[in-house]
Amino acid sequence: MSVSNANTASSNGVGAGIPVIDVGPFIRNEVGSADVVKAIEAACRDTGFFLVTGHGVSLDVTSRLYQLARAFFDYPQDWKTTQGRGTGVMGGVAFSPLAEEALAATLGIKTPGDYKESLNFGQNLPGDTWPNRPEGIERAFRDYFKEMEILAKHMRRIFCQAIGLDQDYFEPSFENHLSALRVINYPEQDEAPLPGQMRAGVHTDYGFMTILRSEASAGGLQVRNRNGDWLDAPSIEGAYVINIADAFMRWSNDEWVSTPHRVANPPSGFKGTARRQSIPFFLNPSKDTVIECLPPFLKGGAKYEPITYGEYIDLKTKQAFSKG
Repeated sequence: MSVSNANTASSNGVGAGIPVIDVGPFIRNEVGSADVVKAIEAACRDTGFFLVTGHGVSLDVTSRLYQLARAFFDYPQDWKTTQGRGTGVMGGVAFSPLAEEALAATLGIKTPGDYKESLNFGQNLPGDTWPNRPEGIERAFRDYFKEMEILAKHMRRIFCQAIGLDQDYFEPSFENHLSALRVINYPEQDEAPLPGQMRAGVHTDYGFMTILRSEASAGGLQVRNRNGDWLDAPSIEGAYVINIADAFMRWSNDEWVSTPHRVANPPSGFKGTARRQSIPFFLNPSKDTVIECLPPFLKGGAKYEPITYGEYIDLKTKQAFSKG
């Protein structure tokens, strides 16, 4: 098992970077599993962000989703906006056009809509009929979703060992889970963004954790560490960025960190291609799962009252899509 520091804090030299952790020994039950658990536990407390290699996710399945989603985003805007706008199909597709979502609103920050568009799918989430082009896009989403479910289960078991829980402690909470797979297109910015507008405004994720297939680009993912420094998240071929999300931070009584992050605009005057496509998998528990302080984190008492995940996600979603 190897751990490397893929980034360091800004010029003041204070603060941890974003570690890269080979989880292969844990997944294969080899020597070094305990080191994987220890490294991830430290990352979850220090930054809430880390990269994983050795994960076993199919490259073919990943590439197929990436290419078919890109083909969808290349279709004319007037056709795209007729797709994925309904909510009558469980396990259907949802399309979010450019600037419809403003993620900074979830932190109480008023900004223009984020300069991105996305396709969204969850097996237990409502959507619309899948488009008939590009051919195979529904199957690509479903196949990749399965790959993420496998990796997510490995990560839950690592978390349980790090906390001191039975390795299957969380599994009942992920029956009929509300996880969402999203492919996000950040187009070229041919005109200057509006004041305060970013590719994705500063936010934290809502659920248990996020598993991100990222891409190198001008204008990319930035993570704010506990010292307030913004770190550029590295893009390492084949690695996944994983971060703790709000519901799990609440579960851990704030000991594991759900870290603010954003997607920056390309630098002013940048002449090359700045188009970016990312694929986050938002691992969310079932609607009726109660989020309350886990016993190992109780110590001086729970900071929050219990709340169901359904109640929690409704609040966060309304904030993100609020026009007020």
